Amino acid sequence: MKRSVVIGFLGTQLDAGRGQGRWEKWRPTVSLGRFEDFLPDRIELLADFRRSKALALQVKADIADFAPQTEVVVHDFFVPDPWDFEQMYTRLFDFVRAYPFDPDAEDYLVHITTGTHVAQICLFLLTEARFIPAQLLQTSPPRKQNAQSPGSYSLIDLDLARYDLIAQRFAHASDESTRVLKSGIATRNPAFNRMIEQIERVAVRSKAPILLMGPTGAGKSMLARNLFALKQARHELSGRFVEVNCATLRGDGAGSALFGHVRGAFTGAQSDRAGLLKSADGGLLFLDEIGELGADEQAMLLRAIEDKRFPPLGGDKEVSSDFQLLAGTNKDLAQAVAEGAFREDLYARLNLWTFHLPGLRDRLEDIEPNLDFELERYARTQGERVGFNAESRRRYLDFATGPSARWPGNFRDLGASITRMATLSEHGRITVEVVKEEIDRLQRIWGSHGAEAGSDAVRLAAELLGDRWHEVDRFDQTQLAEVISVCRQCRSLSEAGRLLFQASRERKRSSNDADRLRKYLARFELEFEACR
Repeated sequence: MKRSVVIGFLGTQLDAGRGQGRWEKWRPTVSLGRFEDFLPDRIELLADFRRSKALALQVKADIADFAPQTEVVVHDFFVPDPWDFEQMYTRLFDFVRAYPFDPDAEDYLVHITTGTHVAQICLFLLTEARFIPAQLLQTSPPRKQNAQSPGSYSLIDLDLARYDLIAQRFAHASDESTRVLKSGIATRNPAFNRMIEQIERVAVRSKAPILLMGPTGAGKSMLARNLFALKQARHELSGRFVEVNCATLRGDGAGSALFGHVRGAFTGAQSDRAGLLKSADGGLLFLDEIGELGADEQAMLLRAIEDKRFPPLGGDKEVSSDFQLLAGTNKDLAQAVAEGAFREDLYARLNLWTFHLPGLRDRLEDIEPNLDFELERYARTQGERVGFNAESRRRYLDFATGPSARWPGNFRDLGASITRMATLSEHGRITVEVVKEEIDRLQRIWGSHGAEAGSDAVRLAAELLGDRWHEVDRFDQTQLAEVISVCRQCRSLSEAGRLLFQASRERKRSSNDADRLRKYLARFELEFEACR
């Protein structure tokens, strides 16, 4: 059995009393030794010896009368002003850091009934933050003054996950937050959903910079705006959302746009300019394509992140701006650092929270919910609701999730595609004919990209077969390269089989696509995983 230890303040008013009359009143610290079903092994009593040493020793003696087996350790705990939050928290923090907690051998309880309200709040905060590995102990007087009754007590475990209703409310709030970050889209990709959950936790707990990496069109800008909306809803930000694409900042204008300038700083500077960093004071600054920043701007940005202060161009007096930074890039910043194109110290500062947003080809299961999202967005912006019929929706999704759909612009390409079809539809319905035209249009746009992908597949097929490649007819080489191209885009043998033999499936001439594909690959002594 673990020993039980109570940590609490001496109640200079509640625990006070002299003579026999002290037994006629309820004294919370003394009551700790009088409960029939709870008796601590040790009480750590914090008391100010300058003001209450005699009372502390009297309480220790009174507890010994009822519970001689309970050890009372009195600590001289002096705070110049026990109602000053900073003084009290600092003194308690130092005490807690020096205390030899042993959770394996002892259970700790923090008595929050006594002490000033400031002391009680500080104890709560230190316990909630797990600096004190304890539960809270609350004692209460009896309903009627009774010398025989010690009153009552209750234990409060601050692990809120143990309370079903509270845990459900927190889970619901977290779900609402992740829905905000996903723009309300019911995304299905497990890896993406886990990443969004992590971003939500970081966003509400940290003010450190966040780096969003990923290809163009993966949704970095939208996620940045959603992060701002989430933090604003939680009253964590009082300022604006400021977004800038660093690729548009060039030459002398880059520093002026970011950090502002004073009048006369350069030719044409006829008045002072605040700059984007100052405009984001108290808010969120999103620097997209941060890898495009010049060396001078990188150095000034690093200082602004660390010190929250920076000089405008041409000025001697620094300005302050307390912003949270989000940075986006489609570059490999680590490689840019190795090549000397990006500052190593700035990258280290940004790299605390780095999240990689996958492209559309890595989130094929999210195409359908994003399709619905784009149709809803079209309805809001154009004032007209448009939808697919069942066959046109199936045709489009089969193409969009198939191996021939490249999506080099990722979700930006998908949004443009949906907008085109909605605009060309008649009577609010996207027909099969409209879908066919859009598929032809996309295939023309992606023609060169597709040819490149086909060449890659041919090279891979040749590598897999080695010397046997030249023994295969050119007809079979072309067919095998296409099969390998499909396998590379799919996560399982079954998925690749469904795509390759889709026409046969629709005519019900194929019953086991995976086995059919496996046998085809076996002709060339290949396995699916090798093709991937």
